[in-house]
Amino acid sequence: MLTFIGIIPARFASTRFPGKPLVEIAGKQMIQRVFEKASSVIDHVVVATDDDRIFNAVIKFGGNVVMTSPDHRSGTDRCAEALNLFISKTGIPYDVVINIQGDEPFISPEQIKQLKNCFAEEQTQIATLIKPITDNQVVFDPNRPKVVVDSKGFAMYFSRSAIPYIRDTATTAWVGAHNFYQHIGMYAYRADVLKQLTQLQPGKLEKAESLEQLRWLENGYKIKTAITETESYGIDTPEDLQKILVLIEQGEINI
Repeated sequence: MLTFIGIIPARFASTRFPGKPLVEIAGKQMIQRVFEKASSVIDHVVVATDDDRIFNAVIKFGGNVVMTSPDHRSGTDRCAEALNLFISKTGIPYDVVINIQGDEPFISPEQIKQLKNCFAEEQTQIATLIKPITDNQVVFDPNRPKVVVDSKGFAMYFSRSAIPYIRDTATTAWVGAHNFYQHIGMYAYRADVLKQLTQLQPGKLEKAESLEQLRWLENGYKIKTAITETESYGIDTPEDLQKILVLIEQGEINI
C-alpha cells in the first residue's frame, strides 16, 4: 500500500501579494485552511516555508512545518527538500508526494483523491489535473495553459497556445468542435522521481513556453492526468482575495 505525504510550499515574499499565506479568510489564515483541507484526505501533511512568520503561524495552529532554503528555483525543488527533512523527522519512507498550492484555500479534497488514484497505475511517475474548457476565450488565453493527452490519459504536451489546431473550423467555434483541456497546476510525484526532477536542467520547450512540466516531458517522464470539473479559486493578488470574500458572503463558496 502506498504512503502519501502532502507538501504545501508557502513563501512570504510573493511579488504580487506579499505575506498572502497569512491573510485571514473568514477567521482563519489561508495557510491553515489549505492545511486542513489537505489533512482531510492525506494522513501526513507538512508546510514547507522559508519564513519565520509562516513557520510560527503553522506551529500555532498545530500543523507540521519545516524550514527550507530561500534559494529554490521552484515549488518542486522546495518540495524535494521538505520531503527529505520530514523523512528525517518521521522516519517514514513516503512513496508519493502531493504538491499542494499554498494559495488554494478552497481546494477540493476530491481533487487530491483523484491525484492519489492516478498512482494505482504503475506507469504513473507524475500526476496532475486537467479541466474541460467550455469558454472559447480560455482556449486562446496564454495565461491558461492547455494540455493534450493520449488515449490512456497521459499528457502529450502542454502549451500556452491553443492546442490542437482545429483545421477548417472558425476559431470562434473551436470549443464546440473538440474537447479542449486546461491544465490545473496541482502535481503529485513518486518520491524517487521527485528527487530526479530536481537534477534536470531547463529544456528548450520549457524556456520557450515558461512551463516547468515541459522539462519533465522532454526527459521522458510519464505524466498521468485526471479530469476534474471542480472550479479552482486560487489567490494571486489582493484583488483575488476581495473577489473571494464577496463570493463567500454571497454563499457561492462554502468554507
